[in-house]
Amino acid sequence: MMRPAIELQERGEAYYFIANYHSMTSLFDAAVRRRNTLNVALDFLACGLDPQKSVFFRQSDVPEVTELAWMLTTLTPMGLLERCHSYKDKIAHGISPNHGIFAYPVLMAADILIYDSNIVPVGRDQKQHVEVTRDIAIKFNEAYGQTFVIPEPQIRDDVAVVPGTDGQKMSKSYGNAVEIFGEEKAIRKKIMSLVMDSRTPAEPKPDAEKNVAIQLLKLVAPADISADFENRLRAGGLGYGDLKKALFEHYWNHFAAARARRAELASNLDHVNAILAEGATRARTLARTVLNRARLASGLD
Repeated sequence: MMRPAIELQERGEAYYFIANYHSMTSLFDAAVRRRNTLNVALDFLACGLDPQKSVFFRQSDVPEVTELAWMLTTLTPMGLLERCHSYKDKIAHGISPNHGIFAYPVLMAADILIYDSNIVPVGRDQKQHVEVTRDIAIKFNEAYGQTFVIPEPQIRDDVAVVPGTDGQKMSKSYGNAVEIFGEEKAIRKKIMSLVMDSRTPAEPKPDAEKNVAIQLLKLVAPADISADFENRLRAGGLGYGDLKKALFEHYWNHFAAARARRAELASNLDHVNAILAEGATRARTLARTVLNRARLASGLD
């Protein structure tokens, strides 16, 4: 998610927010939320987000988004939300259902529409939520006149879904994530515990492209190296242990520079908080303009 999102700062006016409102659907510890919010800020800045080229802020520092979410929810059909895969998936994983989880796509729609977004970088699993946003925006425009820009999803087909350690979609909520900035020993342990099948090293693996380690290797290794490992796995003779060891080395080295930048940022939190405050000021300027347009169109003003 971070890679295609950050790349967009070179192509236009990019808005990035830390989704702390969204976190409230499943996290109920205030101290952990504050810590997670700071960690997300450090992670994005360390990975290359440039506040001189983009707008970076905490979601909760732009309260206009929650007012817009209410306006949008009054036009959102229940059936539209009931069909959302994300809600069904979270419930299937044992996450206790609440209205926030159910209505998550409406707040996400407000997040997108309030900045007149044209392009939304998402993984394939989030494509449906952008489609829901489009449906809601169209309904609002039909009811009250042309108000919102209709956004388009942008999906990188090569890494549209990142697998976790168990082969499912990688998500902290599912406990299957391999952290970018985790401790070396912990990351090595997670990578070496990746779920593999029971085929012997000598057996050819014609479905090598579906292997979890191969999919992750494509994210962190040069294309020729990941292709070589995939071909060796497909032909047979490459052991899963050797593949995992190679994945760890490339994973660890790939993020070395980012780890150094993150440590530097963590030693100057006043600077990080100033970036977020400045971003919120810039974001609210546009959010207020769009919200006022929606209020006027719907008769609130």
